[in-house]
Amino acid sequence: MEKLEEKLPASPRTSVAMECHGNGGIFSERRGVARGISEIFKNLGNRLEYLSCSEAIAFAYTDSRVGLPLVFKSSFDKANRTSSKSFRGPGMDEGLKILEKVKIAYDIPVVTDVHETVQCEAVGRVADIIQIPAFLCRQTDLLVAAAKTGKIINIKKGQFCAPSVMTNSAEKIRLAGNPNVMVCERGTMFGYNDLIVDPRNFEWMREANCPVVADITHSLQQPAGKKLDGGGVASGGLRELIPCIARTAVAVGVDGIFMEVHDDPLNAPVDGPTQWPLRHLEELLEELVAIARVTKGKQRFNIDLTPYRD
Repeated sequence: MEKLEEKLPASPRTSVAMECHGNGGIFSERRGVARGISEIFKNLGNRLEYLSCSEAIAFAYTDSRVGLPLVFKSSFDKANRTSSKSFRGPGMDEGLKILEKVKIAYDIPVVTDVHETVQCEAVGRVADIIQIPAFLCRQTDLLVAAAKTGKIINIKKGQFCAPSVMTNSAEKIRLAGNPNVMVCERGTMFGYNDLIVDPRNFEWMREANCPVVADITHSLQQPAGKKLDGGGVASGGLRELIPCIARTAVAVGVDGIFMEVHDDPLNAPVDGPTQWPLRHLEELLEELVAIARVTKGKQRFNIDLTPYRD
């Protein structure tokens, strides 16, 4: 079986993942940064209207103008939306058709989530990477079913989990016969309606012995933290802290960055409060690439505790 690093595009020290909604940018090697997902809508047909409502992620590794390639990610079912009234997506059959069209037309790998074991086989026939949602990161049957597809498995750490849990989750993938796994930090619950990013987790999650990705924007959500005028709640977020958390994660030496991106964040249909404006994306990515090239974050510091004599 191929090793994980042989399955992914060649990348610099840190990779970048971008989530694009609405008419937000799609990033490809041939078109450079921020070409516009509207081009995909135009070229691939009306069924791609679903991507404007559901999660559409550029889960990138990198080779555009800032030196970063691309894996495109979209959820065919947003199964854990805060409200039952929120749009969930086109469903698995239609969603996989859309992903396959994107994959073929733009010659890029794709990734999507699974929520049930019965979805894994069908998803594995299309997706290059299968993502395990944070709420399901310990579900053994789901992890094993995903692993048996032989695809790369990206496991998001549950907001309720210690980083050590990811070692066990990654091991479940390997014991099922699949060495191709990576883990993703997406924040830890801090009270009822807030998340914090503990930089120590980036270090501790390396004990899973696989690539570590930092989900910058979901980590800044405030779950069910915004009351709606007509009653009920929605998730809020701290968009202004995206550069802070991104810089921190890259300096620590993570292997990938995941970001939600939108050309009109105030009108984003999904996760609007944590969308990064498309117009500022390239500037931020250039900074992150510069940090990645100089950081020694992946090198364990050799601490000498013998008595010091100058």
